[in-house]
Amino acid sequence: MTDLATELRALNGARDQHIPAEMRQVMDRAALELAESGQVTRARTVGERAPGFTLPSATGATVALEDLLAEGPVVLTFYRGAWCPYCNLALRALQRHHTGITARGARLVAVSPQIPDESLTLTEKHSLAFDVLSDLGSDTAKQYGLAFDLPDDLAAAYGKLGFDLQRVNDGHPRTLPMPATYVIARDGVIHWAFVDTDYTARAEPADIITALDNLGETR
Repeated sequence: MTDLATELRALNGARDQHIPAEMRQVMDRAALELAESGQVTRARTVGERAPGFTLPSATGATVALEDLLAEGPVVLTFYRGAWCPYCNLALRALQRHHTGITARGARLVAVSPQIPDESLTLTEKHSLAFDVLSDLGSDTAKQYGLAFDLPDDLAAAYGKLGFDLQRVNDGHPRTLPMPATYVIARDGVIHWAFVDTDYTARAEPADIITALDNLGETR
């Protein structure tokens, strides 16, 4: 099985062939500015208590972190939306490892700022067996220190590419989460964390599995 990092690099190479150079420059400049902002150091990390949330799922259910933790550890991943090819690739990789995650007694949930209808379309398209939750307004992402606002030129570039963030994010087109994945132990404390300002980077599913194996008595 190809690791996710290899798939992401291949996708990045394809992006360079299909997106105009001036748009790539805008994307790369915005990525550099976000990296230099120091926001990644303000994100929740290992040893901290995971902020609670109650969010709607793609299928209309309401999912609360407290309820999930009552049953076992939680793998919580934040992604930008169904419009993001890197996110789709990462979610498909997590689906391939879903059995391994649940076999360790954990529950996998994915969170984005998009509306439930978009999440449902994504779930059906990729046959996702885990909950996909809607964080409208990115309030949960803000609690985790992950939310940031797109600069004007990047928002304009996304618009030219046909990404209707005004609609899919329910009137919050500028706010997105940094890519992040957390393994949260049953006591609500973050046991393992992946956070990156680079939107082309994602947590490797094999590392998530290892983190679950290392939970030990906190599981």
